Amino acid sequence: MTIVPNFQTAIDLEKLEKLGEVAVRVGLGLEKGQDLVITAPLAAVPLVRFITKHAYMAGAGIVSAFYADEETTLARYQHAPDASFDKASDWLYEGMAKAYANGAARLAVSGDNPMMLAEQDPAKVARANKANSMAYKPALEKIANFDINWNIVSYPNPAWARQVFPDVPEEVAVRKLADAIFAASRVDVADPVAAWAEHNGNLKKRSSWLNGERFSALHFTGPGTDLTVGLADGHEWHGGASTAKNGITCNPNIPTEEVFTTPHALKVEGYVSSTKPLSHQGTLIDNIQVRFEGGRIVEAKASRGEEVLNKVLDTDKGARRLGEVALVPHSSPISASGILFYNTLFDENASCHIALGQCYSKCFLGGASLSQEQIKAQGGNSSLIHIDWMIGSDQVDIDGIGADGTKVPVMRKGEWA
Repeated sequence: MTIVPNFQTAIDLEKLEKLGEVAVRVGLGLEKGQDLVITAPLAAVPLVRFITKHAYMAGAGIVSAFYADEETTLARYQHAPDASFDKASDWLYEGMAKAYANGAARLAVSGDNPMMLAEQDPAKVARANKANSMAYKPALEKIANFDINWNIVSYPNPAWARQVFPDVPEEVAVRKLADAIFAASRVDVADPVAAWAEHNGNLKKRSSWLNGERFSALHFTGPGTDLTVGLADGHEWHGGASTAKNGITCNPNIPTEEVFTTPHALKVEGYVSSTKPLSHQGTLIDNIQVRFEGGRIVEAKASRGEEVLNKVLDTDKGARRLGEVALVPHSSPISASGILFYNTLFDENASCHIALGQCYSKCFLGGASLSQEQIKAQGGNSSLIHIDWMIGSDQVDIDGIGADGTKVPVMRKGEWA
């Protein structure tokens, strides 16, 4: 390996390589001859190198990595003409969509500075996000429809580490965040692949129970929350490892503690409050409160980032409706760590959550063979966005509601009933 910046001495490189190996073997299930497209923050180069090494060891055809740089992004907001914020690199996403259509796998490394755009003009941030979402749609559809095997892992970017651990020196913050990532990703054990097999089995038991119950809705109650989430017709619960339409079994999220399915886009009623901040593309949105009528958000507030939130909700017709509901016990390892990660991949696995926007077609019985029209008819939502935010805590109860109106306890005080 080449020389890396000083803060890398804070990261256990043996565990970092294990994370790269798990991303390829467990996260992607990468097959011989399969190409791989990687996106990552520039700081994550060391992890991307390990991922690339293990991808080629697994027989990858060609690995292509694309990096984002914080200073380059900020330069746009500081110096670009106004018209720039209505544009996006559509050619890049079209190329990615073509790669996925030709059988490539997708791996994203998360770890951006959650406060990167906190001081920038919210209107420009919203415009840029919308333009990017529109350009990304051809690629997102391949991912959301589970046409391909894909995975997301994380890297302890120093800027992110400083946000999570603001009261310690940067090197200590990076080490603490790295250790937390390794623990949550199950690479701090002797055999991470075996650990993931056991974990996937436990998640399968939860999703199988929920599929057996065939609830028509879930009812969430707690401080600031009284929300009924209708479930899509023919919905199917998933958790942990899943098989993509290309026949490859993968773990899309590392870490993951959730079981999830598709809500009915027209059957969500009531109000709900967030229980953790949402970090969305460089903006922190906190203390979200929304009210649903007929499946649509008709009122939305936030103590921080409200303008960006409302701009997001105006992205398209589906942005104010739900595309996912997920259940996570409050005692999950990530929640038990007591760390607020300011990163949705981690914070969503510490809490039950819902997602605005696009649904997952795999969360329908026989979803691989359903057309977009059939998915819509069964209650699936369509949107340019898919944004998870956290609504669970040790004060939230959840009941499953049967087709005949009977209620079954699902969670009490944040734990499986």
